[in-house]
Amino acid sequence: MPDLATPLSAWFRAHARPLPWRAPGFGAWGVLVSEFMLQQTPVNRVIPHLEAWLARWPAPAALAADAPAEAVRQWANLGYPRRALWLHRAAVEIRDRHDGVVPRDVAALLALTGIGDYTARAVAVFAYGDRHPVVDTNTRRVLARAVGGRSQPGPPARRDLAAMEAILPADTAEAAIVNAAAMELGAVVCTARSPRCDACPIADRCAWRAAGYPDTGDERRRQARYEGSDRQARGAVLRALRAAAPAAVPLDDIVPDWPDAPQRDRAIDSLIVDGLAEARGGLLSLPGHPVGDAPSVRAED
Repeated sequence: MPDLATPLSAWFRAHARPLPWRAPGFGAWGVLVSEFMLQQTPVNRVIPHLEAWLARWPAPAALAADAPAEAVRQWANLGYPRRALWLHRAAVEIRDRHDGVVPRDVAALLALTGIGDYTARAVAVFAYGDRHPVVDTNTRRVLARAVGGRSQPGPPARRDLAAMEAILPADTAEAAIVNAAAMELGAVVCTARSPRCDACPIADRCAWRAAGYPDTGDERRRQARYEGSDRQARGAVLRALRAAAPAAVPLDDIVPDWPDAPQRDRAIDSLIVDGLAEARGGLLSLPGHPVGDAPSVRAED
C-alpha cells in the first residue's frame, strides 16, 4: 500500500480548518459534546450550539445536575434530539462512575450512553492523544476511493477500523494527525458528490483515480424526505414543548393546526416512548420537568 500518511499529515497542517475542538486545551468534555452534536449535523450549525452548551454546562457534573428537559431545550433545532437525552445520561454516568472526568479508556467510553465505536475512539484520540483508528463517514469515503478504488464506501463495517489502522503511522501524535486529516479531506476535498481531485494531496496515490474514476455504485442508505414526514411532526411538537417549558401544554393545544392529526398524535406517542416528552393528566411536557400549570396562552409552533 502506498504511503498515505505523510502527504495527509502535511496537507492537514497547512489547510486544516480552525475548528473549536481542535484548539489546544479544548478538553475531553468539549470534544465529547462536539462529537455528539456533529452526528448527522453540519459543522457550521454545530459551532454556535456547542459554544452555548459549554458556556452553560462547562463540565459533565453541571449538566448532570440539571433536568433532562433542559438538555432537550438547549438542543434547540440541531435535530435528532435523542442525542440530547443520551448526552445528559452520559454526563450523569461520568459524574457517578468516573468522578466527573470523561474517561480515557475506549471500553469505559463505550459503556456510556449514546457512545459507539467512532465517538469512543474520537475522544480517546482527539482529547487524550491516544493511538486508535478513528473512522467517520468522511474517512470511509477517503479509504474507499484511495485504497479500495470505489466511488463510494459500502455500509459501515468493522473492517473500516482495520483499513484505517493500516494507514496510520506508528508514532502516536502523528497517528492522531492522520486520523483528523482523513476526516478533513473527506469533508472538504474528497466530497461525496463533487470531489476536488486537483486539490487532493493523495491524488497521485488514489486507486479510484488510477482506475479512471469508475462508478462502482452507491450503497449508502438514503434518508427519507423530511417535508411532511413523522420527523417533521416530531420536531413541531418538540418546538411547542420547548417554547412552553418549564410549563406543560394541554394535549389538545399542541400544534392543533397540524394538517394530519393522526400523524401529530403518532409524533406525540413516539416522543413519549423515546423519553423526550412526558404526559400526565392531559398535559405534555419535556422530560424531567414538573408538569405544573398549563401556560396561559397556547405554545406556538
